[in-house]
Amino acid sequence: MTEHADPIAHSLDTYVSASRVADLTAALIRCDTSNPPGDERAVIALLVDTLTETGFTTTIFDASPARPSVLATAGPVDGSAPIILVNGHIDVVPARSEEWQADPFEGVIETDRVVGRGACDMKGGIAAAIEGFRACRDADVAIDCGIVFHLVADEETGGQFGTIALADAGLIVADACIIPEPNELHVGIAERGTLIAEIEVEGRAAHGSDPARGHSAIADAARIVTDLHLADFSGPVHPLLGQPSCNVGTIVGGTAANVVASRCTVTVDRRTLPGQGPTQVTESLTDKINRLDPPVNYRIRTRTFVEASELPSDHPFTEYMTRTALGRSGSASIAGSLLGSDARILRNRLGIPTVIYGPGSMTDAHTAGEWVGIDDLVRAAKTFARVFASFGMHPLTRVLTDSLNPDTYPCHTAD
Repeated sequence: MTEHADPIAHSLDTYVSASRVADLTAALIRCDTSNPPGDERAVIALLVDTLTETGFTTTIFDASPARPSVLATAGPVDGSAPIILVNGHIDVVPARSEEWQADPFEGVIETDRVVGRGACDMKGGIAAAIEGFRACRDADVAIDCGIVFHLVADEETGGQFGTIALADAGLIVADACIIPEPNELHVGIAERGTLIAEIEVEGRAAHGSDPARGHSAIADAARIVTDLHLADFSGPVHPLLGQPSCNVGTIVGGTAANVVASRCTVTVDRRTLPGQGPTQVTESLTDKINRLDPPVNYRIRTRTFVEASELPSDHPFTEYMTRTALGRSGSASIAGSLLGSDARILRNRLGIPTVIYGPGSMTDAHTAGEWVGIDDLVRAAKTFARVFASFGMHPLTRVLTDSLNPDTYPCHTAD
């Protein structure tokens, strides 16, 4: 579907307000929800007031003190109609004010963009989704689906107090989900996972004046770093995600310059593909280390594992979104992400067809001077309006509601 090709879509498009979505994005930015330390309370009143005024019924879910999420519903959510879920995180990464030209939480609206921490990741995406519903309301469009917003805490540090907590509580029920992470208005259907591991290397201490009498753990760790960093992990190439990667992020070792290091610890970030589990990924690391000659005395410990996920490219919801969503030039195309999101929980654990679609670029997320383009906000809002207006009656949706059998469209789970 290209922009203005459908008369209903064209009518909805005219109700999307660029100034309104930019203003809401800036207002959300001004609520500091940095994580860490992790406290989303500053933005809750604004979200509740905005959603209530727009026509939603809202409740607050507190997984932990100072970690609230906003749950909002509109339209039929009693099971009589398909339900579309918008899952967006309200926490942002911290900002060092000395790196910014202005206050990172000022929420500056410029001619073509909104600037501030969280502008694209992902308060702009949340504002666009709300503006999409406002456009439907202002156009007096009949909503034939249930619309649920989960505006969640804690995505930036794993989701334990946000989407995971909602899943644990049995509160996530939907036929499909859109997560408005910044992905340049593509339809994101795949994302890599990650394994964070510590590799502890053991050597033998000696006086630094005669290093040959000892065995340097740092020297052995350097060999591991050379072997693993940017290593080529053999295996199939994913059409959207490419090959797995490995980054050596930290190295800590030794006690003093005049002592041969007896211990050294290397931390690696090993990115994974759908279907790859922690055992398989850990073995890919040990296989490389064990080939070193002479051998290295080491132990490896997994600190974190977050699985990759994907929605099949031929899934009805993928097709629906590529037909409905606006890209930066015409229709949106499918894409993958090297980063992770809460989509993994919805796809892998709950079996909910989920795509990433949002304004802005991940290359601007987490940076000093983070921004989102107003054109992107408007296009995203138009897309959300089209989804809310059509999801309940589109022929693909009827196919979708019959397609949730995992034997038909399996999610890629990890071992």
